[in-house]
Amino acid sequence: MARKVNITKLEIIQAATRLFFSRGISKTTASLLCKEVGISTGNLTFYFPTKEHILQVLVEMMCEFQWKIMEEHTDEGKSSLLSYCLELATMVAISEENEQMRDFYLSSYTLPMTLEIIRENDLQKTKQVFGEYCKDWTDEQFAEAETLVSGIEYATLMTTKHSAQIDKRVEGALRAIMLLYGVPEQIRDKKIAKILAMDYKTIGKKVYDNFKKYAEETTENAIEEKINSIRNKNK
Repeated sequence: MARKVNITKLEIIQAATRLFFSRGISKTTASLLCKEVGISTGNLTFYFPTKEHILQVLVEMMCEFQWKIMEEHTDEGKSSLLSYCLELATMVAISEENEQMRDFYLSSYTLPMTLEIIRENDLQKTKQVFGEYCKDWTDEQFAEAETLVSGIEYATLMTTKHSAQIDKRVEGALRAIMLLYGVPEQIRDKKIAKILAMDYKTIGKKVYDNFKKYAEETTENAIEEKINSIRNKNK
């Protein structure tokens, strides 16, 4: 492939999306991405210093996209608790069915730069979702709880031959998280029962397919907005 003189961040993100979701994050090297785009490694680092910087943008996009889709699948009115529970269930389902997406999620929870994005996004979300149960909590307490929650989420996504079946993992994670935020037992049981009665595996597949399309069809302006959002969070 001939080397390109001009390249955009959008073209790099779109090429990375194709490779990440076909090969996985771990198997996508900088040289492979450069070959896909048709640029040198030096040109790539001018736009994105490392592969993790590219992943940052996709994680920022995924956090926003997933939450919007979860709210569309629930009709809880002003309460977003069911949407929160469904989001985790679909993430586990996606990881269970798709090796590349498991790699995407696990890499996102493992790398410091992307984990920080997840925690920052989820911190704002948990204040919205659990605020009524934690009325006396400070920002520091919510941040401390989110550190624990991200660990629970990672452990639920990370499977071994000894891992429990998916329904049990989802139930256990949701119960632990809601208990941490002081959600009453009756409400915990009700939300978990609703999630397990939903076809969250099919919803997860749709989320995966739609996110791939969303990422592939995004615009240069949208990419710049996400990059600026990341910069602002890092200030």
